[in-house]
Amino acid sequence: MNTTLLPQQIAEYRRDGYLILRDFLDPSEVAALKQQVAQAAQSMGAAKLGGERADRAKEGDGFYDRVFFQRVNLWRINPFIKRFFTDPALGRVLCDLEGIDGVRLWHDQTLQKAPWANPTAYHLDNPYWSFTSSNALSIWIALDEATIQNGCLSYIPGSHRICTQQRNADIGVEFGSLFKQYPELAGIEPAVAPMRPGDAGIHNGLTAHGAGPNNTPAWRRAMTCAYMPEGSTYNGQLNVLPESYAQGLQIGDPLDEDSIMPLAFSRRTPVAEYAHHESAS
Repeated sequence: MNTTLLPQQIAEYRRDGYLILRDFLDPSEVAALKQQVAQAAQSMGAAKLGGERADRAKEGDGFYDRVFFQRVNLWRINPFIKRFFTDPALGRVLCDLEGIDGVRLWHDQTLQKAPWANPTAYHLDNPYWSFTSSNALSIWIALDEATIQNGCLSYIPGSHRICTQQRNADIGVEFGSLFKQYPELAGIEPAVAPMRPGDAGIHNGLTAHGAGPNNTPAWRRAMTCAYMPEGSTYNGQLNVLPESYAQGLQIGDPLDEDSIMPLAFSRRTPVAEYAHHESAS
């Protein structure tokens, strides 16, 4: 995992709301992650959500189900994936990009476009989640080559500074429905982001992004993980939280349960302390 970060990359991320990290993983690391993702996803069957509530979201045959094959919270059933996404070196990169003190893993998900899959409509991430923050972010790792033809990501540069009202659009049939919420986005040229296996894109939770259809007979697979700034609080949305945990929350309560939102990095906590906690859990 290449976690070297240059000052100009931090400046670019904060300006544009996204950053492409070339050769983030080497070929052996890509192969290992790809294998673990495949094993974890297969073990979930038709359930989309790992852990508690696994029976609540099942794969169907609607438009959304044909956008991508989606399995969420693989970290809860696969120790390799948990260690990967709670690696303190990765957590430090995310904190440096956002200028924050710590991050917790919010949820991971594998997003795999099957052959001839539907496009992914432009949307924001953070409005879906159980906390509200301008510093949430996600990493998207290409496991296969992602091209314009098979549905690579596109970002709207600077949209994280525009989409601050937490209005959103569903990932539905209308590709540009988000632009009805934020008309000013429609005049911005998107940044199309082809990636080789092992490349990664990091984007802010308020950065508008989408992906085209998979116009090929081959799969386009990716593994992603979303992160919550340390100290975030509950906003009343269930999202991926276990119901048994959310039932005990009031709006404004801290989201800090390590078994549900593992700490990936904190400048306020010695690395050895939380690294040991994660390896032992």
